[in-house]
Amino acid sequence: MTKEQYTNTALVIHWYRQDLRVSDNPALSEAAKHGTVIPIYILDDINSGNYAIGSAGRCWLHHSLVALNKQLNQRLMVFRGDAVDILRSLCTQHNVKAVFWNRCYEPWRIRRDKAIKKMLRAMNVQATSYNGSLLWEPLHNLKADGSPYKVFTTFYKKGCLSSTAPIRPPLPKPPSLKLANESISEVTIDDLQLLPHKNWHSKFQTHWSTGEAGAQQTLETFIAESINRYKDGRDFPSANAVSRLSPYLHWGEISPHQLWYRISLHTDNEHIEHVKRQLAWREFSYSLLFHFPTLVEKNLQTKFDAFPWQEHPQLLKRWQQGVTGYPIVDAGMRELWQTGYMHNRVRMIVGSFLVKNLLIHWRHGMQWFWDCLLDADLANNSVSWQWVAGCGCDAAPYFRIFNPVTQGEKFDPEGIYTRQYVPELSRLDNKYLFKPWSAPASVLARAGVRLGQDYPLPIVDLKTSRDHALSAFKSLSSDKTPHIAI
Repeated sequence: MTKEQYTNTALVIHWYRQDLRVSDNPALSEAAKHGTVIPIYILDDINSGNYAIGSAGRCWLHHSLVALNKQLNQRLMVFRGDAVDILRSLCTQHNVKAVFWNRCYEPWRIRRDKAIKKMLRAMNVQATSYNGSLLWEPLHNLKADGSPYKVFTTFYKKGCLSSTAPIRPPLPKPPSLKLANESISEVTIDDLQLLPHKNWHSKFQTHWSTGEAGAQQTLETFIAESINRYKDGRDFPSANAVSRLSPYLHWGEISPHQLWYRISLHTDNEHIEHVKRQLAWREFSYSLLFHFPTLVEKNLQTKFDAFPWQEHPQLLKRWQQGVTGYPIVDAGMRELWQTGYMHNRVRMIVGSFLVKNLLIHWRHGMQWFWDCLLDADLANNSVSWQWVAGCGCDAAPYFRIFNPVTQGEKFDPEGIYTRQYVPELSRLDNKYLFKPWSAPASVLARAGVRLGQDYPLPIVDLKTSRDHALSAFKSLSSDKTPHIAI
């Protein structure tokens, strides 16, 4: 069906997913050209299987939908259930001529969306999807032989920066967006019950401003205050040198095109380059997820299938609660619980501690992050955990084990971050802050710290656990060539 066959009163659907914005929204812009738009959001927990949105993500989604609904003059229609059935019913009941959406790349969404396209086209309803969330789509950013990149640096320099498809400029808000007046849903955003019964999520709102306007303000604050400290400052959790845009990017309240073009207005320097590399890592993660969809469950380097992971439910719980006895680890896990976010350097530290000092499978860490992170993203979460564990593409070597004592001393030298989230150690001297067990009794007494009571003793010994990890790694195949499961 061509555009000329539509009338101004023809009803078309824009299906919101992880693109909760009005500007630079390719599917919404196309829908606006074709008729009167019904903007909808479907909470589909039926097709998502084990990867339904986590608790923290649902909190963000609730507030983001409220903000989007306000932008759309209270015209956003929300539904809950199987997206296949809901779209079939809407198109039949309301004589919808077309459905537009922006693509998602999680394996379960790809399977479902293919079925939806087939169904709608059989109903003589136009079904068209667009790229609204990536700078380079996985099918287009390939090596010369047509295979996907498995090394990030090559992906970035030969794939992204040498791409024959230039990054498109951001689109403006649709100039002629006509929204349907009549409500076609009896479900409200509150009816979706995205907020958990426990009020632990209420504090998230003190740290974040959800919605498209909040995303743009966060970007401008980053540019004004932090971007020129990004290259080195991003490793220091108390330096306030990171963008904090990851939740907005995941939920599509800002697009990577908007971010890339906005920072490109500055004179190019090493800080801008490092921001672009971080965007490219996100693209790399999506490319890997698209080409290796089993990476959410299976090691990309198959030799790790024989790795002797240990089951330690109590140690896992201590890690989750931030009571491991290692202050920088505990600070990170408490930041996660209190804010729904964790600084990236600290994510690497706590990840390394879980998989290499505790020998607990990386999937346990991935699942905890999935439930607790506001920016929980299946591609980034899976690829980054495999990177830390040493079993992914272009992964950190398994024998690279972060020492939480030296990492804390190096990246939080004044203890500002650690003391914020581990206040029971706030009076302890910097010399002993990251290894309180080494402090003399008199120093602990002056700081008001009773180890084992006010703050736990370490749950494992660093040297012993490191030796165990290296021994476990040596038990694998001596073949150094990564075997990638395809």
